[in-house]
Amino acid sequence: MTGNILIVDDLATNRIILKVKLNAACYETQQAADGETALALARETQPKLILLDMMLPDLSGIEVCRRLRADPATQHIPVVIITASTDRDSRLQALAAGADEFLTKPLNEVILLARIRSLLRAHETEAELRMRSETWGDLAMDGGVGGETLLPMPGRIGMVAGQPSVAMGWRNTLANHIKERVTILTPAEALTDTTSAASQDLYLVAEDLGAAGSGLRLIADLRARLQSRHAAIALVLPEAEPEAAAMALDVGANDLLTLPLDPQETALRIALHIQRKRRADHLRQAVSHGLRLAVTDPLTGLYNRRYALAHLDRIAARAQESGRQFAVMVLDLDRFKTVNDTYGHAAGDTVLETVAARLRDNLRPSDLISRIVGEEFLVALPDATIATARQAAERLCRIVSEAPVGLPEKHCAVRVTISVGLALGPNLTPAPQIPAETARDTWARADAALMEAKSDGRNQVMVFAAA
Repeated sequence: MTGNILIVDDLATNRIILKVKLNAACYETQQAADGETALALARETQPKLILLDMMLPDLSGIEVCRRLRADPATQHIPVVIITASTDRDSRLQALAAGADEFLTKPLNEVILLARIRSLLRAHETEAELRMRSETWGDLAMDGGVGGETLLPMPGRIGMVAGQPSVAMGWRNTLANHIKERVTILTPAEALTDTTSAASQDLYLVAEDLGAAGSGLRLIADLRARLQSRHAAIALVLPEAEPEAAAMALDVGANDLLTLPLDPQETALRIALHIQRKRRADHLRQAVSHGLRLAVTDPLTGLYNRRYALAHLDRIAARAQESGRQFAVMVLDLDRFKTVNDTYGHAAGDTVLETVAARLRDNLRPSDLISRIVGEEFLVALPDATIATARQAAERLCRIVSEAPVGLPEKHCAVRVTISVGLALGPNLTPAPQIPAETARDTWARADAALMEAKSDGRNQVMVFAAA
């Protein structure tokens, strides 16, 4: 089964008909005969989608939809309102209440199933992003990343028709109903990488762009390109022909609009799609932010031990392939405990941040620098010799020690030094009976050299020497 769908209808016959159609398409279903039961089931079972009849014995479908959207536990579940009424006001009220779609009976099975597939794809994508974002702990219920909130910036709409005058007519029809910025694009312009074409939140695409099936091909091309992959897309058709409409939804359209455009309904649909797109963009940003945090030390901004281990393995692998060696330094602040004991841990943090900045500013972009634990840092220099590596290590020692670290909160400064252990790896010509050296072996040798540097007086560089 591919998804659980909640069917809400007061007539058992209607529920059974929908259940049979959906079961045949491999969807699991559950049923509710009234609004309160539907709300309770939605909260309890978290269905993938809700098919909601407009007329229920206790609550209207619109009121049920409003309550679903107001509840954080159910606000992201797609809702399709179904009714026998063709009343325009009811359709507008349903969309304003947060319904994702409004379908009239008798239902066309082809369009219904295509709508369900489209909504489930969008829902699954958002649910996966939300789960990853929450895993990192960056997503708040108000939509903030790092304490920021989403600003209600105007959306951007690209209108694409066979003739610019047609798209201009759409723009004029919607002018008094939308606040979004509209750009008229040719099909070729919609697929370019220029800022004006590639930064759209939503595309309105005519079904006929001058050749049969051209609108569908443009939708597929927009979905295939990185700059427009996540934009919302609505196909504008002269009439809702079932097979063409279903194909449009399956190739990537989010919505279908029929001519002539109803300005109020179109404006509501545009607002819904842009809001959903912005929410997904925000979730992707939260996931990216969380990934950065997963490999970054929060105090110094350097890479952490997890990243250092993985990246050092890659440096070692490239060294083996190229036949060129790399250097590993393990650096440790001398007598750092004294700084913490004398000035406090806040001062110790200031020292760590300052030293990290000095190290970072005096290494190449290709060099790896990370804080691996406490006051200990690791540096890896690809394509290094023992002479260049020792020169770099001694330079770091000098730069750290030559200027005291200011402690504004203590109105003083403290001089700090570092000890450095250095090793070169890998051994490119090991004896046949000796296993190839790993990156961690090189790290261990550098760590052994560090211990020797500290026991021999500190504030110096010690190169590992094999016994």
